[in-house]
Parts: sequence; structure tokens; C-alpha cells
Amino acid sequence: MQNAKITGIASYVPDYVLTNDELSHMVDTNDEWITTRVGIKERRILKGEGTGSSDLGVKAVAELLKKTGVKPSEVDLLICATSNPDYRFPSTASIVLEKLGIKTAYGYDIQAACAGFIVALQAGTAYIKSGLYKHVVVLAAEKMSSMVNYKDRSTCPLFGDAAACVMLEPTDEEVGVRDAVLHTDGMGLPHLLMKAGGAVHPTSHETVDHDEHFVYQEGRAVYKHAVTDMLTSSESVMARNGLSVDTIDYFIPHQANLRIIEAIADRIKLPEEKLLVNIQKYGNTSASSIPLCMAEFEHKFKKGDKLVLTAFGAGFTWGALYLIWGYDAK
Repeated sequence: MQNAKITGIASYVPDYVLTNDELSHMVDTNDEWITTRVGIKERRILKGEGTGSSDLGVKAVAELLKKTGVKPSEVDLLICATSNPDYRFPSTASIVLEKLGIKTAYGYDIQAACAGFIVALQAGTAYIKSGLYKHVVVLAAEKMSSMVNYKDRSTCPLFGDAAACVMLEPTDEEVGVRDAVLHTDGMGLPHLLMKAGGAVHPTSHETVDHDEHFVYQEGRAVYKHAVTDMLTSSESVMARNGLSVDTIDYFIPHQANLRIIEAIADRIKLPEEKLLVNIQKYGNTSASSIPLCMAEFEHKFKKGDKLVLTAFGAGFTWGALYLIWGYDAK
């Protein structure tokens, strides 16, 4: 049976850099406090009236098509993982396709919070394996700044804006997405959510006055579950495929908090050179964080490299994915 392999990767971050120093003038915080707790030095912010996650996504997908040589008319499907859609409806995927002039593809959004990329990658792989499609774009596009309360010192240093995407194509080679372990446990609802704006608490003067349209996070509960769940799902997918820290080439976790990443790496005794991290430059870009990190380190990857990706997000939704890299970086 044919498999799905990544044939290209691309990313886009906005030009504007929001530093810890600038944040310290907006809220009661400082560089040392932020760096010590989460390891973030700066993050990118999309500026401009009327801009949304689709604007980030369009830039990333355009670069992906250029790199892979896939024509817009050859794209069969675009899956967009986002917690920050341009609108409640229509889908951000449909807006990205329209802005790129792609009229022949199907597109939809996936909401799996920070785990969105690996969930979408698993879905895209299924379409390829089934023989239904030959060119699937898996995009993560997150204007996180749209849901950040810059009066909340506990959450505003965490998040940044970015988009990143991969092209999936069929292959008969022993490369590509091999396996994934994905989980959801709805007990996470009260610990990480946006309290208003949905059907349960529609937008009102009261919800706006109470700042309920921003990300709400109970940090200690999220930290504990994130470490445990990313660790166990990574161990599970590795055990299922006969892998160990000695035989994998790179471990790429969701870039939520450097302390979470370090705790996981320490528990599995992962060598430092196999851990890929760029959170210090971009912060937590939600679903975009894993492909953004992969795009930055693409130059390191060789055909046949074994990669383990792991993520944790609201829901709680989490998991790990094992893939074998399909090409040598040019």
C-alpha cells in the first residue's frame, strides 16, 4: 500500500518582533521573569487592520508551492489547523484557497488547538493512503495575538503569530508518516479555553467587559498534563515502532514552554543534539509551532531520518507522530 510522504515544507512569520522588554512596558513583567519561567525572548505579531490567520497561511502556502513545484491547479485538498479562524464561518481554508486563486481544491479547518498540526497531518495521510488525493497541503495558521489579553501577565508573554505547512504526496518508498498515537480527554475544558464567543456563552456586553474573549489558562494543571501526556504518547509511538532515543534522529515537541520541553527530554534521556527547539524566538504559535520548528531545521534533515513529533493542547487533545523524512534538504 502506498504511503504519504512530506515532499516540502514552508513557513511564514510576520516582521514585527515583540520583545520581552517591550512587554515589560505593557504589563508587570520583565525579561528575567519570562525567560526563567517559559524560555521565551521574543515573538512575532501580525499587525494591520483586517488581517487574519489566512494572511499568514497564504504566505506559507505560496512559498510551499514555489518550493515543491506543485501547480495551484494540482492541489487536491488543503487542511487548515487553527484556533484563530478569520471568521466563525466560513473556513479559513476556503479563504486561503481563494486568496491563492485555487479553484479546484477542497478545503476545511481542523480545531485541535495546539495539537492541530499532528491531527491534520494524520488526516492528510489517510487521504493519500486511501488513493483519494495526490497533493494534500497540511497548513497550520495561527494569529494567536487575536486572542491574547495584553493585560494578563501570566499569558501574554507566551504567544506569537505564525503559519507553516507541508505538502503530502504518495510514495511507494519506506518513508513518510508511519504511525500516530492521538488522544482526547474532555476533562481539560475548564483548564484551557476561551470562555465566551461560542454557543454556550455568546458575545455580549458582559462577556466583553469581563475579558472572556481571550485565552484562559490554568498554568499548573496544563503544565502537569502536558508533560505527562506528551511523554507517554511519545513513548507509546516509539515502543510500537521499535524505536528508542538511540535510533530516532530528531524529537520535535510542541513549542509551548521551554520548561515543559526540558522536562520531557530529561525524562526520556534525550541527547541535546536530537531535540529541536526554537521557542525562544517565536513563543507558542499553537498548531503552527511544530511545522515552524521543522521548517527552520529542514536543512538538517536527510532522507531516512526518523522524526518523532509530539503536541498537547486544549481539549485536552494530545499525541505523538512518527515519520521518516522523505528527501535531502536542498
